Amino acid sequence: MAQIPFSDPPWLRGLPSPYYTDSHRKWQAAIRPLLQRLLHDHAVEWEAAETVPEHVFGQFAAANLLIATLPAPLPIDWLKRVGIHELPGGLKVEDYDTMHNVIFGDEIGRSGLAGPPGSLTTGMAFGVPPIIKFGSPQLQERFLPDLLLGKKRCCIAITEPDAGSDVAGITATATKSECGKFYIVNGTKKWITNGIWSDYATMAVRTGPPGSGASGLSLLVVPLKNFPGVTMRRLKVSGQISAGTTYIELDDVRVPVENLIGKEGRGMQYIMTNFNHERLAVAVGTTRQARVALSAAFAYVLKREAFGKPLMEQAVVRHRLAKAGALLESQSAWVEQFAYQMTRMSKEDADRELGGLTALLKAHAGMVFKECADTAVLLFGGNGYTRSGQGRIVEMIYREVPGTRIPGGSEDVMLDLSIRQLVKLYQAKTKALESAKI
Repeated sequence: MAQIPFSDPPWLRGLPSPYYTDSHRKWQAAIRPLLQRLLHDHAVEWEAAETVPEHVFGQFAAANLLIATLPAPLPIDWLKRVGIHELPGGLKVEDYDTMHNVIFGDEIGRSGLAGPPGSLTTGMAFGVPPIIKFGSPQLQERFLPDLLLGKKRCCIAITEPDAGSDVAGITATATKSECGKFYIVNGTKKWITNGIWSDYATMAVRTGPPGSGASGLSLLVVPLKNFPGVTMRRLKVSGQISAGTTYIELDDVRVPVENLIGKEGRGMQYIMTNFNHERLAVAVGTTRQARVALSAAFAYVLKREAFGKPLMEQAVVRHRLAKAGALLESQSAWVEQFAYQMTRMSKEDADRELGGLTALLKAHAGMVFKECADTAVLLFGGNGYTRSGQGRIVEMIYREVPGTRIPGGSEDVMLDLSIRQLVKLYQAKTKALESAKI
């Protein structure tokens, strides 16, 4: 059966691509049916129920699917220590690259809903990497075995009621106890995905004095569930409800000083590095959501009749599809190019050269998603505004648009950040060239 246009990226519609190897194609073929069975067959039902059943996380862990959310290259030594040598399809952990990661992000979003996959993977994807990258050997020994095997869950806790994209404005404090053995943590965290189910949070706290800005931030592994001084409650958000958005209150929470990630005062550096992976992941998933919305609209207008003929025969309908489709395929091609570049660059070079562009990629993904979701709702008409029936998925997707344009750095902040970073990079290169001439 022929595929609906825009329903898959071009390389999966049989068109040639320079980016994908046999390993990538085998990986995609292995995970699609697995994700369909474990996740997509029930995603709409679980999102409507607002919670993914607890056993699904265990199924993902047992299939080593949680590991696929980590940035490439994977922590090979640690994975082999805990007995993980391969991912689904026989992919060896040492062969996993950014293209494999992007394929996974695309495939896990095929339901069109970010809530169900986000409820399973967000903590591993963004909460665990700082421990892997910057944690001391002792810290890793205490936490990584259980986290990598899915025996414990972690989240990333940066945002506060008054400090979202303005990370340097974080006010949650971590003050050393008189005995010097604990950080006493006080403050609040808001909009924390997966928080309600998490045993730990990789949390941004202020260890420096008030007004110290970015230089006063640190990262701690803070115990959450059933821990003294920690109170958590779920927040009812418009979309991605099943992802478990959480409000966390911290009242004199005693955290061992050994739970410090890296060094005091380096938190902003660690957060920014982590954001690069988060923003690419958001861009990938958002691009797939845009595909689901637009291809659903395409299929609908082929069969829906008005004024005595299918909607597809209306020029204005074709025009809307064309505008959204052009944006979608441009965004998709940029994601692929971006991922390919990362497979050919060192981590240091990628962070330097692509940091600003990662912010722009994430922001643009949200704008493309909005256009595709708008198009879908308008072409579905009343059905696209109804929480049941043939337009149900489009209505659900439409409510998720703000959930991609705000988290991970809000859109306007990302647009500004991208240009500031590009200017900074240009000026540094210009200065280096001028120095070389002297």
